[in-house]
Amino acid sequence: MRTTTRTRAVALAAAVTLGASLLGGCAEDPEEPGGPAGRGDGAGKTTLTVGVFGVFGLKEAGLYDAYMKQHPDVVIEQTSIERNENYYPQLLTHLGSGSGLADIQAVEVNNIAEVVATQSDKLVDLGKAPGVSKDAYLDWKWRQGTTKSGATVGLGTDVGPQGICYRKDLFAKAGLPTDREAVGRLWAGDWDKYLQVGRKFEKKAPEGKAFVDSAAGVMAAVTGSYAERYYDEDGKVVYKSNPRVKEAWNLAADFATEGLTAKLQQFQPTWDQGFANGSFATVSCPAWMLGYIKTKAGEKGAGRWDVAQAPKPGNWGGSFLVVPKAGKHSEEAAKLAAWLTAPEQQAKLFAAQGSFPSASAAYDLPTVADSKNAYFGDAPIGKIFAKAAEGAPVQTLGPKDLIIAQNLADVGMLQVDQQGTSPEAGWKAAVKAIDNALDE
Repeated sequence: MRTTTRTRAVALAAAVTLGASLLGGCAEDPEEPGGPAGRGDGAGKTTLTVGVFGVFGLKEAGLYDAYMKQHPDVVIEQTSIERNENYYPQLLTHLGSGSGLADIQAVEVNNIAEVVATQSDKLVDLGKAPGVSKDAYLDWKWRQGTTKSGATVGLGTDVGPQGICYRKDLFAKAGLPTDREAVGRLWAGDWDKYLQVGRKFEKKAPEGKAFVDSAAGVMAAVTGSYAERYYDEDGKVVYKSNPRVKEAWNLAADFATEGLTAKLQQFQPTWDQGFANGSFATVSCPAWMLGYIKTKAGEKGAGRWDVAQAPKPGNWGGSFLVVPKAGKHSEEAAKLAAWLTAPEQQAKLFAAQGSFPSASAAYDLPTVADSKNAYFGDAPIGKIFAKAAEGAPVQTLGPKDLIIAQNLADVGMLQVDQQGTSPEAGWKAAVKAIDNALDE
């Protein structure tokens, strides 16, 4: 399922993305990010190539087959590189040279700001493609793929609206409510309330059970719920002075120093084992993570997990499709990209792979609106995550967001959480690492 393989950027707690280095187990790993541009196949048909990373889901959900059935004169071929950290640099290289590109290329959310800012002149304005309507998409998602001049070069495929997944059995043992509406009310509107609930849990927690998986996971969730994080609207790096980032840091540090975390690092084997062992009661979970939890927690976790609204709506993850102008069939490719990202197809992708639609027009479709997750106690995930997606802020993205997030998490907060480093020392270590990385 896509929710386990679609964690498509670096598998890190603070990343506001789906980790590419994680699971695309079925993906091929060719030399080039896309392969040859679209070509005729010698039988009077047009071959359109799609270059993606990981198990992207479009092929797995049957969307290519459906399009080819509707358009018998088109053949779609997909190539996939397993890891985005291998895929993306090659994509930039080939955009620069104008060769070696697929007709359609995928772009991960943490890379879209750089692509929009530096590569838009090499990409088709998909906002003008037949059938594309700005009103069908979440406003903030549409803006992420749009240049300052108004050209929409990236159409969103999916988003990662966040909830809080929690263990009902552990909540009950700690004397906390278990109904998802009641749980959501415990921390509604304020991340500090989430910390307060953690303190209550700790007082009566079953032995060996922590309230949350990791401090870095908390930090990622908090930063994901604010419009401005690491960059300002002018493209300046502002994480050091941004009070929202310091709020996220300080809150996560409180979780760590007060012993409320299981001291795990997300997407590492020990984290996976934590799900299997029921080591923690809550985790910040975007829609795509539900499948991951189900896989790692296994059968004995069925019915014990549930999902509630997060304290504040936010986003972690998502991707885009772009069409290089250098492709031989850019007009036909734009039509395909528009079709693949239309609300109806996004709803099918959600049903098949768990990727939550970036087209808000899909939220009223029965496939999404009526969706429930049996593993999570028949939680109405369509409604829960639609509310989160519609409430998420229009985030200011920067070209090195991932580098900043990685170092805040794994150089800074991980030391605080696992090694007992002071929050002040952890922050200084993270800043030094980020400064060195951004100076390269």
